[in-house]
Amino acid sequence: MRAFTHRTARKIALVAAATATGLLLSACGTDEAGNTKHHGGAPADTSASASPSASASPTASVAGAAAGAFNDADVMFAQMMIPHHEQALEMAELADGRAEDAEVKKLVAAIEQAQDPEIQKMKAWLKGWGKPESAGHGGHGMAGMMSEQDMKDLAAVKGKAFDRRFAELMIAHHEGAVEMAEVERKNGRNATAKALADDVVRTQSTEISALRKVLDRL
Repeated sequence: MRAFTHRTARKIALVAAATATGLLLSACGTDEAGNTKHHGGAPADTSASASPSASASPTASVAGAAAGAFNDADVMFAQMMIPHHEQALEMAELADGRAEDAEVKKLVAAIEQAQDPEIQKMKAWLKGWGKPESAGHGGHGMAGMMSEQDMKDLAAVKGKAFDRRFAELMIAHHEGAVEMAEVERKNGRNATAKALADDVVRTQSTEISALRKVLDRL
């Protein structure tokens, strides 16, 4: 009888231990991704910063750089400056094989180097903000935008004639960009967008001065 009681007690102890182990394993398992998940205690961090996809691509990281509060002025700034920059790049492309002045060529290279990355940044911001790239205005009515005829006239000339016309048109184009950037600096809310507006004002104002000097020489 004593032996039976000892064996029974040992069996009960083993069952109790197995049950406790099972409960422990069910309380601390793994999710479908193989990550340990804990039941009870503090909730898991579900913020974008904790998500592996938050930095999965360059676009996502750029959008993250413009995170924070934004308003309609920030959205409009990006939506309008994208086509504005794109036209500046189209004008710069026309300089290939047409421009003659060394300073004009230098400014063309600077425009291409600065404005294409800025376009990509602004597109990423709008994606991160859940806003469309275009507000539907198609670039019409924006300060400094060239007409289709302006672009055709620029493409039709070469040498000093091109340099002169390019400088005249790009001055007007840059002045329009500076005007839009000033509005963003005044009315925008997003710190990253306002910082880009500062860059546009500073860089393009400097280039306007250089283009005016070109005109004075030609």
